[in-house]
Parts: sequence; C-alpha cells; structure tokens
Amino acid sequence: MNKGCIIVSFMVASLACFLAPGSAWAQTSLDSFLHPYLSQYGLPALAAAVARNGTIIAAGAVGTRKAGASIPVTVADRFHIGSDTKAMTALLAAMLVEEGRLRWDSTPAEVFPELAPDMDPGFAAVTLEQLLSHSSGLPADNAEIAEVWKQSFFEDGNLDRMRLFILREWSKRPLAALPGQRFEYSNLGYILAGSMLERAATKTWDELMVERIFGPLGLATAGLGCQSSPGKVDAPLGHLAVNGTVQSFLAGPNADNPPMIGPAGIAHMSVLDFVRWAAWNAGEGRREPALVRPETLRKLHSVVMELTPAKDARPGTPRVTGGYGLGWGLVAVDLAPYPLLQHSGSNVKNLASVWIDLEKDLAIVLMTNMGGEQADAALKSLARELYLRYAGPGR
Repeated sequence: MNKGCIIVSFMVASLACFLAPGSAWAQTSLDSFLHPYLSQYGLPALAAAVARNGTIIAAGAVGTRKAGASIPVTVADRFHIGSDTKAMTALLAAMLVEEGRLRWDSTPAEVFPELAPDMDPGFAAVTLEQLLSHSSGLPADNAEIAEVWKQSFFEDGNLDRMRLFILREWSKRPLAALPGQRFEYSNLGYILAGSMLERAATKTWDELMVERIFGPLGLATAGLGCQSSPGKVDAPLGHLAVNGTVQSFLAGPNADNPPMIGPAGIAHMSVLDFVRWAAWNAGEGRREPALVRPETLRKLHSVVMELTPAKDARPGTPRVTGGYGLGWGLVAVDLAPYPLLQHSGSNVKNLASVWIDLEKDLAIVLMTNMGGEQADAALKSLARELYLRYAGPGR
C-alpha cells in the first residue's frame, strides 16, 4: 500500500483570476511587510492575507519553495494547514447533524452497533460533540495510538476502512479521563469523529471534504495530503531543522501526516483560499454559501471546554488561555476586549494559523513552510502586527 502523500486535486484556476484588475487585495501587497520575517526567523517562505467584511484587502507571499534554491513563492502556492483542517471536519459534522443523519450526542455505539458489544462502556457513550471539542476523555498522541495507526496500513480498502479499523481497535480500551471533565487535545478523537461521519454519509471523509467544503466555497487550490506533487517542487516544500540544518521534504511518506488521520489535519491550500475560508467563518452565516444555519455556525465557534496554558504543547496545538469550541479556539488576547477565534495547525514541517475577530468581521491568516518553535514565534508576532494594522479604531 502506498503510504505516500495523497493529493486531491480540485479545480484549476489561473493566477490571472487572482490578479484581476481592481481586486481589493491586489492593491495592497504585504510582500515588503513580510520580507524581514524570513531572515529574522529563518523561514524559507511566508504568506499572509487579511479579509474584512468578506473581502480580501491585503495579501502577500515571499521566500522560496525550497531552502537553498531560488524558486519564488506566490499567493497562488499551496501551503499545508495541518490541524486547521479540524474546523472543516467539524463543519461537515454540523451539516450531517442538520440533515438528521447524526446528532451532537450521537455515540460510537449508536453509529456502529455491530461493534458495540466489544466496546469499553465509557468509550461507547462518548458523544460526537465531545470528540470534536477534545473533551471525550481520549488521550493526546502517544506511542499506543501511533502503533494502532501503523497497524491500519495493512487494512484492505479505502481510507474509511482504515479509520474504521482504528476506531474498532481503540474502542476496546478504557478512556484516559471521564468525558467532559478535562480538555485533552486529541487527534485520535477527530479520526474517530471522521469515521462516524463516513458511516452516516456513506462516503469517505476525503470525498465529503472535496464535495461539500472545497467545492461550494470555491477553494480552487485546496486538496488533501502533501501540498507538492511526488518528485516535483510545484509547491512550497515542508522544512524542518535537523541537527541544526534546515532540511526540505519532497512529497513522500515522511513529508506529511499519514492520510488516514485526515480529519485531524491534512488539508492544504493557497493563502488566498485560506483567507476565503476564514472570511466565510468570520461572517457567521451572513454570506454565501449557506452550508449550515447561522446558529449552527455560531455553535461551532462557541466555547465547549475551557483552556489553560500548556507550555509544553507543540506548535500548532493550543498553548493559550481561553476556550475551545468545535474545531476552533477562542483565545484571550491583549489586543481586543473580547476573545478572538483562533486555530493553528502543523504537520511538524509546515505551520499555518488563522485569527478571526467576529465583532469586526476581520480574518487574518498566516502560513509558512517551516515547522518548529521559530516558525511559531514568527506567526504569532506577525499575527499581532497585522491585527494592530488592520483591526481599525476601537481595538
């Protein structure tokens, strides 16, 4: 079985359509603003965009697709967004709940009755909402979880079959904590939620993402898996500092998360499509397409579990004070008198972050093809500067 990156191509758009005369963002390039970050933080490439009231007002992309080479990035280049994919998985769940195929309190035992007799009683009663809010009692990534992931590679069938294997194997184990008692950032929880969506929709999560999110929202560059194609540098390659040396990763088994964990974080897209996604969320149902009711979108953005700072959390996972909803965090910051909607994502070799001010209908996205602490510090500093620059009076 090929364990390499899976790239789901969807629609092809020319750069010319992004640079259409009179387009708002084309009048405000962020390139000169972004350039100093490359050398200051040791990043191969960096991209950012800002949208207000649903319109892209600024964007830029600087640097190279591959460290040590001169292959300039553009705003049309695909970057990996890691766990920012979780909000899309939660939106798919919301669609199926509105359609009556699932409930927020649906449990694995209800969705998979054939597996229920062998499930641990605690696991059997975990709800879809708890899985999506990291409050299910499942553990964070650990060696046992990684071993089950590895075993799933030997399952015949499509990715949904592999995710079902993970659910079946893990369902026999007791929970690490009582559901609803504590926040534990669990990629496993999103894989299991994805399996529940697949059973309810009778389609793979991967198909649902392309058909029900990428397509309707017009995310022309969006796909799943590595952002680059095998053997090509046709997108910014992921990078990681190895023994003090920056190493780039061509598409292959070591370049991205394994595809069966897709619901937890394997999407990629351009900075322009990323900000379109963020801007749609910032509207909270005020703009098309109407994928779910406004009150349902607000539920996804509302706190389910309180967060406390986690200093040892990896880049791309919550480290802040605030709360977590369904695929989204609400972060307390000194920039605004109210929490901002936020999430970050990383497959270790890339990092992407989204910040949304729901009160101002303002969305800011940031992407780099580098993982690690320096990249995390860069995006946080840049987010702050962009917010101060574009939030306007009354911040």
